[in-house]
Amino acid sequence: MIDAAGLRVMKAISEEGSFTAAALALGYSQPAISQMVRRLEQRTGTVLVERVGRAVRLTEAGQVLARHAGPVLSALDAAEEEVAAIAGLRSGRVRLMAFPSSSATLVPKALALVKKEYPDIQVSFSEAEPPESLAALRAGECDLAVAFAYEGTDIGRGEEDMDLFVTTSLLDDEVRLAVPREHPLATQDSVHLDQLKGDDWIAGCPRCRGHLLQLTADAGFTPHVAYETEDYVAVMGLVAEGLGVSLIPDLILGTAHHKDVVALPIVPSSRRHIVAVTTPDLQRVPAVKATIDALVQSATQRPRSLVTV
Repeated sequence: MIDAAGLRVMKAISEEGSFTAAALALGYSQPAISQMVRRLEQRTGTVLVERVGRAVRLTEAGQVLARHAGPVLSALDAAEEEVAAIAGLRSGRVRLMAFPSSSATLVPKALALVKKEYPDIQVSFSEAEPPESLAALRAGECDLAVAFAYEGTDIGRGEEDMDLFVTTSLLDDEVRLAVPREHPLATQDSVHLDQLKGDDWIAGCPRCRGHLLQLTADAGFTPHVAYETEDYVAVMGLVAEGLGVSLIPDLILGTAHHKDVVALPIVPSSRRHIVAVTTPDLQRVPAVKATIDALVQSATQRPRSLVTV
């Protein structure tokens, strides 16, 4: 095994012409240089230095090592500098995936915090619902995912290998009922879902639809889902026009408003738990850790929605 120290010694001997001069150039003792040369000769199985009187000269094999030493040592120095930059948060790359409703709320603030504090960290971002983002994390296609699970369910929803991930709690997001301002229940302080058995409903992503079906089943009825869209701006528009009612999380109500929509607490209340998900190894990467910290800070600083929007 040829190590970097051995290559540095061979390069110094080639340039300085003696063990003594090489030792001075490298800051070693002359016996240490001799010992390193002997060890390198044992490892390579050939003579590397020929002693001629008080001088030394490299054999053909020694000249080969000295010739390659420069580029190899330069590459190692460059690699050490890049790693030091990543470890010191002067550099780094993070691939972030987050579900759509967080991309308009939690994520922008977090990205801005990272950019302000660590301008040389590059965070790429793409949208994906939790099943896709967790699969991408497992496959090594992203480094960090923002995911959610409703009360009574887990983040992985029964997916395998969830023990390979680590999660950081960001917030508990209350789910409210969005109704048209002219709806008979719009002036109530809160509503029981069984009061909406005869209403048309607007459903969202698969997890959100499953949550709606579970809550209404607990309330004793099956909802008539008239419209489906994962775009909460579209949901608000449909509700405003009196085409149905919908469940909308607080995280959305903090940014999406419509003058003709009222958001009401539901009884019993329901929440979804929002987390940052990564792997134990990636969690120790400084740039990933910095992005998680920014997401936590963003969640803490998020604007609170009003019950009526």
